[in-house]
Amino acid sequence: MQDLIRNNPITSFSRGFRYPFRGLRLLSRYPALLKYIIIPFFINLIVFSSAVYFGLDFFNNTVVRYIPQGEAWYWAILYYAAWILAVLVTAVLVFFLFTVVGNLIASPFNDLLSERVEEFLLGKEAGRPFSFKGFFREARSTLATELKKMGLFLIGMVLLLFLNLIPVLGQLVYSVAALLFTLFFLVVEYLGYVFGRKNYSFRDQRLFIWRRKFLTLGFGTGVLCMLAVPFLQFLCLPLAVLGATLLWCEDSQSSSPGKFAP
Repeated sequence: MQDLIRNNPITSFSRGFRYPFRGLRLLSRYPALLKYIIIPFFINLIVFSSAVYFGLDFFNNTVVRYIPQGEAWYWAILYYAAWILAVLVTAVLVFFLFTVVGNLIASPFNDLLSERVEEFLLGKEAGRPFSFKGFFREARSTLATELKKMGLFLIGMVLLLFLNLIPVLGQLVYSVAALLFTLFFLVVEYLGYVFGRKNYSFRDQRLFIWRRKFLTLGFGTGVLCMLAVPFLQFLCLPLAVLGATLLWCEDSQSSSPGKFAP
């Protein structure tokens, strides 16, 4: 009975949704993990700030400056409406830029972070000591994997756009399909660091996710919500890695879920 309550779709989704947020508490329990977060955090801060600055500057120089100026109230409305549009467009572009570029930049550090989290939670020592030579060697492989995943994601999103050619129904189907595809990508992206270490094939990954579809759907939704909040994006990437690794570790110790962190 207890297993039925714990594993029903609503409970599983809710439990999965909390994993990215539990990553913050996990980080407070193991402050030694901070050293794997600081460098990509500042790199992504620079990328994010630059994207916002150049995005707004580009819009100002190419659109806003050419809006006719006048004292009439409708010119003022047009001017501020243009700036609101600029902020919204920039926010959307920065969201996707940060998701793609931020993950790419941080991927070698995230791989190391995920490995250390698993060691802390399961009590397994690293098979090899840390070295910069080994880090950069593995970083090349991690970056190549990330580029492939990003490429597949972009191709998938472009293909889904064709659903909009179907009158009326196509837009609805596209909205649902694009959301589910994005959630699937986020799950594969952050659980991928564990999957890579365990040498899971893509088929194995799909089976793992499908058998825990509500749990992983909740996790992906939690990550997407964090990414949608301005400035929380800086913390989202490492917290998602922490949450994904915690999810995998608790699943491997499924007799007592929640044992590693409140």
